[in-house]
Amino acid sequence: MHLLTCLALVGVPAVAIDRRVHSPTGRVLATALAVWAVLGGRSLARAASEVGSAVDSDDLAAARVGLPSLCGREPSFLDADGLVRAAVESVAENTSDAVVAPLVWGAVAGVPGLLLYRAVNTLDAMVGHRSERYTDFGMPAARLDDVVNWVPARLAAGLAVLFAPLVGGRSADAVRAWRRDAAAHPSPNAGRVEAAFAGALGVQLGGPVIYPYGAENRPLLGDGRPVAAGDVARAVQLSQLVGVASAVLCAAAVLGVPAWRGAAR
Repeated sequence: MHLLTCLALVGVPAVAIDRRVHSPTGRVLATALAVWAVLGGRSLARAASEVGSAVDSDDLAAARVGLPSLCGREPSFLDADGLVRAAVESVAENTSDAVVAPLVWGAVAGVPGLLLYRAVNTLDAMVGHRSERYTDFGMPAARLDDVVNWVPARLAAGLAVLFAPLVGGRSADAVRAWRRDAAAHPSPNAGRVEAAFAGALGVQLGGPVIYPYGAENRPLLGDGRPVAAGDVARAVQLSQLVGVASAVLCAAAVLGVPAWRGAAR
């Protein structure tokens, strides 16, 4: 029942908006506006870069202030290494959640796909926590988010493997970390992307994580060196490469399917 409620909350508004747009021009404008509204690549890069720069300047207070823009961890407990690790892991996860997944669902279902995905992801961010308070709606929201991110997360991880050499890493290391370590992560999607990023950057991610509602001990991902402040910029660069490639692939899919159908006729 709670899953049905979540679906109604996110699905009805998205479909209703799409049905109010009839003209081809209106659909193009609505799609452009929806893409602008749901993509978070630029804000992700800006927030992560600010945290990385603050740590690099030994301004841990500023880094702690900026971290909540990236993730829900409790920043007051984090030292420089913890802040950098949180930033890199958040860049990896949100490359899938805030960039690749919206593009994929936009390619699959247009404006409803874009809005529906963003609503699902936002609902998960709001109540999809492992705490007693959100037991009833949090679990359905989290599972729904897992479903809609399954394909995008693996696409993001695969592209991270492909572009590893462009950020000073090795594709073989990214593949090894993905295959060996990802399944131990509590998230069936974030673990894939974070492991691939860890291998691609030649660093080790994972370890203790403290949230306002409790602590978790995440598995180690990758077997490289500990992360440093400079790795945040490399993670952002890798994220941007993955985002551009995803946009190209999704645009090609949208344009190619009608052309293929026409040729088949």
